[in-house]
Amino acid sequence: MSDKPVGSFVQRAFVFRILRLTLLLILLIVIGYGLIVTVYASRTIFKVKMNYAVVLERLGGHREAVTEVGWHVRLPYFTRIEQEVTLMNQTVFLGDSVEPMRIITRENVTLWASALLTFRIRDLNIWAIENQEPMVLLQGDYDGLVKDKLQSQTVASLISDREMVKEKIFKSLKASPINEGGPTLEEKYGIEVISFVLRETRFGDKLVEASEEKKKRELIAEAENYAADQEASRIRKLYAAYVDGVSQLLQAVGQPDGRTDTALLQFLDQQRWAAAYEKNQTGQNTVVIQNTDTAPAVTLPPLLPANAQQTHP
Repeated sequence: MSDKPVGSFVQRAFVFRILRLTLLLILLIVIGYGLIVTVYASRTIFKVKMNYAVVLERLGGHREAVTEVGWHVRLPYFTRIEQEVTLMNQTVFLGDSVEPMRIITRENVTLWASALLTFRIRDLNIWAIENQEPMVLLQGDYDGLVKDKLQSQTVASLISDREMVKEKIFKSLKASPINEGGPTLEEKYGIEVISFVLRETRFGDKLVEASEEKKKRELIAEAENYAADQEASRIRKLYAAYVDGVSQLLQAVGQPDGRTDTALLQFLDQQRWAAAYEKNQTGQNTVVIQNTDTAPAVTLPPLLPANAQQTHP
């Protein structure tokens, strides 16, 4: 009877021990996980990836760039990770937007242009330590330089000779100082200009519509001018033929002293009106008045009504 209580007591003690060990293990796991989370959140141990760099600020205010790839340890509260900088190729759009930017050309014509700059950081001390918000500063200088170069060009060069404009702007961004006697874009920010691309140059939508309407009007005016030239040429030919015919008639039946010129001209005029009369006899309301000294050589009989012509013997 005495062995049973002892055995049950030992069993309960073993169970309690197992529970205590389990709770202790869980507590250790929680504490370890908390420490890992704390270290990760505070970035006491940090990693520098390839083509990246980390700028550290120490307690005394000294700033330094860490570029060595791998894991690094820093003292919490005594150092602070200020920023992580990529050393890969980066891009800057004109106007900080992929959408085209409005510019005014030398001829005061509105165009829309978009451009892209590709650069790489070469000197991290200049980029991250000597410049506060370097990307914002670079964007402002880039927009100003490129816009000045684009607005100094003509419409023809921006539309038809983009290759020349692109190379000119690239050389200016790479080697020309921002201001006279000042640093270049590369020297100011510690970067290398890799490439510059003029993505798009085009007219505005309203200007395109106006240009198309102007082209239509020019084509219509050109067609009208061509028709007028053809008509003028036809009239000149008819006039030349008429003058030539009159000259031949004068030479054939006229007198050398010019006595028959007036009679011949009256005859020709009468023949012209007779031809017109014969072509349109119905509904003819035309009255021909000739102011001549003598009666014309040929006279036309009056036109009788249709019923009078039938009853006339």
